[in-house]
Amino acid sequence: MSLNYLVVRLAQILPTFLLIMVVAFVLVRLLPGDPTSAILGLKATDADVARLNAEYGLDKPILVQFLFFLRNFFQGNLGDSIILKVPVTSLILQRLPVTLLLSAFAGLLALLLAVPLAFLAALNRDAKIDTIIRVLFQIGLSMPVFYLGLVLLIFFAVGLRWFPVGGFSDNLGSDLYHLFLPALTLALSLSAVLMRNLRNSIIEVLNADYVDFARAKGLRSRLVLGRHVLRNALISTVALFGLNIGTLIGGAVITESVFAIPGVGRLMIDSIYGRDYPVIQGLTLALAILVSLVFLATDIVQASLDPRIAQR
Repeated sequence: MSLNYLVVRLAQILPTFLLIMVVAFVLVRLLPGDPTSAILGLKATDADVARLNAEYGLDKPILVQFLFFLRNFFQGNLGDSIILKVPVTSLILQRLPVTLLLSAFAGLLALLLAVPLAFLAALNRDAKIDTIIRVLFQIGLSMPVFYLGLVLLIFFAVGLRWFPVGGFSDNLGSDLYHLFLPALTLALSLSAVLMRNLRNSIIEVLNADYVDFARAKGLRSRLVLGRHVLRNALISTVALFGLNIGTLIGGAVITESVFAIPGVGRLMIDSIYGRDYPVIQGLTLALAILVSLVFLATDIVQASLDPRIAQR
């Protein structure tokens, strides 16, 4: 992979990020209500509303507000939370590691489920085991994330009491234990998508001429599957995994609420209810940066698997 390819990909991220800044700024102001109403309640007087609007700069024209937002962002200042009265940056740094750990755990579980089962299904194409795997994953894919989370919560946490109902802890081992059910909730939907794609890719690669040639040379089946089949079949699956990271993080917003996890997803929902503009904007930008970096990493992995991608 050349340095030029990396520079081009970074350059492509910048206009996308600027567009996200504009969209994030505008969309929060299209929400019904405003921060002053959320703070003061229904009995607020016009004088109180005007005072708070002036205090937070919400009485200025929207273009002026956006220019102030841009200036503060490039100075590394995301503002203070209107509701919590603390810097938005500190809130994000406090909550983001929890969401990152949940998303990474869910991604790992999705791969651990999808890769071996995709191989098993592809090598037993149209057999009973193939049908069972595809049906089970289709059921998981058909369920909404919040409903799947509630089912797992009721069965494994409330019924069997194998896992905690929710919450978080203060050390890695206990964190993983608390996050297993919410991570599995996210992983089941993602693994279904990855499994179907990888199964089809493996079947296609197994029928390729170079695989037949490798077998004709007398290479062991395990070597053929690992070096020739898996490497080439993973190219499209890696791209699909990267594209679904945004969906994974979006699902974390709902999952964190179901399992009472103190991550950015739960903070985002609370901020939307409270019309906390600075927090919503800061979280949107932080998640946009995170997803963009994941896309970049996905492209790098793809280029490593297939050097021809970097030459396009």
